[in-house]
Amino acid sequence: MDFYGFYRGNEFQAYHYLGAHREGEETIFRTFAPNAKAIMVIGDFNQWTETPMHKTYDGNFWECAIKNAEPGMKYKYRIYDQNGRCLDRCDPYGNFMELRPHNASILWDMKKFSFTDSKWMKKRSDHKNKPLNIYELHAGSWRCRQETNKEKRGEGEDLAWHWYTYAQLGERLIPYLKENHYHYIEVMPLSEHPSDASWGYQISNFFSPTSRYGTPDDLKYFVNQCHEENIGVIMDFVPVHFAVDDYALWRYDGTALYEYPNNDVGRSEWGSCNFMHSRGEVRSFLQSAANYWLEEFHFDGIRMDAISNLIYWQGNPARGENKSAVQFLQDMNRGLKKRHPSAMLIAEDSTARPKITAPVLEGGLGFDYKWDMGWMNDTLSYFQSSPQQRRERYHKLTFSMQYYYQENYLLPFSHDESVHGKATILQKMNGGYEGKFPQARALYLYMYAHPGKKLNFMGNEFGQLREWDEKREQDWDILRYPNHDAFHRFMRDLNQIYEEYPALSEKDYEREGFQWLDCHQEERCIYAFKRQAGDQKILAIFNFSDETQEHYTLAVSDIQKLKLLISSNRDIYGGTEILPAQEIPVDCGQAEFSLPPFSGAYYLMLSLGI
Repeated sequence: MDFYGFYRGNEFQAYHYLGAHREGEETIFRTFAPNAKAIMVIGDFNQWTETPMHKTYDGNFWECAIKNAEPGMKYKYRIYDQNGRCLDRCDPYGNFMELRPHNASILWDMKKFSFTDSKWMKKRSDHKNKPLNIYELHAGSWRCRQETNKEKRGEGEDLAWHWYTYAQLGERLIPYLKENHYHYIEVMPLSEHPSDASWGYQISNFFSPTSRYGTPDDLKYFVNQCHEENIGVIMDFVPVHFAVDDYALWRYDGTALYEYPNNDVGRSEWGSCNFMHSRGEVRSFLQSAANYWLEEFHFDGIRMDAISNLIYWQGNPARGENKSAVQFLQDMNRGLKKRHPSAMLIAEDSTARPKITAPVLEGGLGFDYKWDMGWMNDTLSYFQSSPQQRRERYHKLTFSMQYYYQENYLLPFSHDESVHGKATILQKMNGGYEGKFPQARALYLYMYAHPGKKLNFMGNEFGQLREWDEKREQDWDILRYPNHDAFHRFMRDLNQIYEEYPALSEKDYEREGFQWLDCHQEERCIYAFKRQAGDQKILAIFNFSDETQEHYTLAVSDIQKLKLLISSNRDIYGGTEILPAQEIPVDCGQAEFSLPPFSGAYYLMLSLGI
């Protein structure tokens, strides 16, 4: 390891040196703990008695060699602080851990698994000029096993949910993704975490895949299987904060080593510890962790959580920019792209800071994509409002294109929009049960026509009504009901069209790829725009009012006819049209429509002579 680079915050492979590694006939244990008085290794290999570690290099690193420490054995570091107090710690750079509530690290041979995904790795890209349709999921609650547990007293039975392993998840998930035309998944954090309720966002070990679903090799197998079926895998990564458990990073060597020494900036809004990004050792730790998932597990990208809390102190612009954290992001992203040019770096950022997706050399942060939180909030607010209110809020749906080309935006309907009393996407639609479906179909038709890559949380695609709960699987049995089954079919067909027609994605970040055709129908709540790539042009037209809009005419120059690609009002999707007009003629540059309530449609625009 480059020790100077480690202290400067330039190291991306600290995990090759720190942690536990088999070298010849010995396992070498190494940890960074500059303020510890003494450190002992305890584990299965020494019957949990103390084997002393000694200082090495500059006295800030500790190591020891143990011959009979084999893969699969558990271990901890017993760290004595300067006052003689000790705590048993998991290895910050450990590759595997026990299932909570236990917290020992587990030795693992990271070289044992062999990937067979070279074809995928060579051809993968950042999808800037391709469709990118991401299915976000929580690995433990997409689907679960249900088993009957007899109560201890034998007086009754209850049903308990159990996780699928990584392999079992892949067996069920991959065919579903292919059938529904999703070609990327984003998995909520898989780094080891103590509380299921944190969903993986409060992490105890940044280098250990959670044992909830299997071993590190099992996770590699899952990613490899996805790649062999042409499905990319993105993982959530949390570079802002960490869990407060005293067996992990908190006051690791008896002092605030990874975190700030005071709570004013040291505690996050989630009650966790904020990383101190001004320290080079912390930057090297986090950069190495990000690189680890891309390098060792072949993830195709990382989505970085809560970036606004890095850009500004405590995420509050009024407190000013955290210049050290911003520099960290720039250095990390530049280093990751140098090592993994085709991997995606995605920012969850709700700030108005410019150049999130601009190159670092141009003063940007170097992300490939930024979640468009403004689009998400404005769009959902619009659809939650009554048809009467939509006239007044008409331009909530036009505003996004006023700022859109400032960043490379990704449109998210994520897990955050289906929890904490916010209601699921379908439930957010205005009105009663039956009336929510046509609005949700029109909403998604609008989303997939709007420039920007797409992300949809599990369950949204079949109209989940119950808010997401990490303790149980999604309500798959709801597909027995015709409204939900038809909605699911609509989403599947919409995904296929998005995938097959370049006009909907190829020019996402070029102004020529989008043009408003009509965005001043405030009283009628009609919107029309064109997507274009090469010679292919697609008209997207919407009526978001609760009334049929008869005799609506639209100017479409140099077009002979419009060929219907998809209508959200088809009866097969739960709408009222049994067989909508498959073609609409254009007369003297004018096309006339009758637009049903809460509906939308895509038309292929066929030019003269075609």
